[in-house]
Amino acid sequence: MKKITSYFVMLFITTALLSGFKSNAQDSAETPKSEFELLVQYLEENGNYINTDAPSMINATEIKENLKNPKYLIIDIRKDTDYEKGFIKGAINVKAEELIHYFDKKIKPANYDKITIVCYSGQSASYFSAVLRILGYNNVYTLKWGMSSWGKSFAQNIWTKNTSSAFAGKIETKPNPMPAKGDTPVLATGKTNAKEILKSRAEMAIATVYKDFITKAEDVFANPANYYIVSYWNEEKYNNGHIPGSVRYEPKKAFNLAIDLTTLPKDKRIIVQCATGQTSAYITAYLHMLGYNVGNLAYGANGFMNSVLVTKGEGWDAFTPKDINEFPVATKELAAPGCD
Repeated sequence: MKKITSYFVMLFITTALLSGFKSNAQDSAETPKSEFELLVQYLEENGNYINTDAPSMINATEIKENLKNPKYLIIDIRKDTDYEKGFIKGAINVKAEELIHYFDKKIKPANYDKITIVCYSGQSASYFSAVLRILGYNNVYTLKWGMSSWGKSFAQNIWTKNTSSAFAGKIETKPNPMPAKGDTPVLATGKTNAKEILKSRAEMAIATVYKDFITKAEDVFANPANYYIVSYWNEEKYNNGHIPGSVRYEPKKAFNLAIDLTTLPKDKRIIVQCATGQTSAYITAYLHMLGYNVGNLAYGANGFMNSVLVTKGEGWDAFTPKDINEFPVATKELAAPGCD
């Protein structure tokens, strides 16, 4: 009888252990990651560009000093009609939506020390530079202030015209709390490999017309409740004055999946604001590739409180006439290297 009892006891224990092992194995099996998770994890583990080197800017003086340097390539993404009226000598006119194809098929990017993307104000160039950087082209830069920094004739209808202090009296200093974490966007590329998802999202981002991201300060101040406003500023600048309702995200530390990325709403228009609209364009590109409904505040704080930035002085990125050079321009269209 004791043997029979011992047998059943051992059988019970064995069954319980096997059942436990099975349950533990099921519990430990990872739930398949979504495309969003795969993409974010890959980007964070491979350079985490948005929190390391972004924004990657170059100034007009460095370009001017390297006009004869074959290791410097300038790509001008302005409309061909504007390009032909005047461009930086040696600059190649390429449509923004063709940049990935141009990098893949027309040139050998690794042959250059620096490839500079040039636009009117530096904002759209920053967006497209971010996409290329995120793809791994780590020698891509944006011309700070765009062609507006090259000459007065370029600046007059861009930075000079759009620099404003119209809402300097309507900023607030009260900090706004970051919301709780929520759901993430759903990506549907159909890919299961992070690199393939990235390439698909980058192609989508390049194909998107940049003007779709532009949001003007007057629209935000008139209807702040329509947006989730990201103030991409350090604490000192944010506390000095920001758009009412805006939430601060720390430069170089924000938008990590484990920390604050999922505090961004997936069902509301996100507007990113910095000082110039250039750094925020980099963030806009990144968030757009992750599937967020995002826009860039045109000209940043310079578009609504330029006088405040000027008063604060160095380090506040105020656009002033001192940022405009008078460098020579070319007017004869040049052939792109590697083009047929």
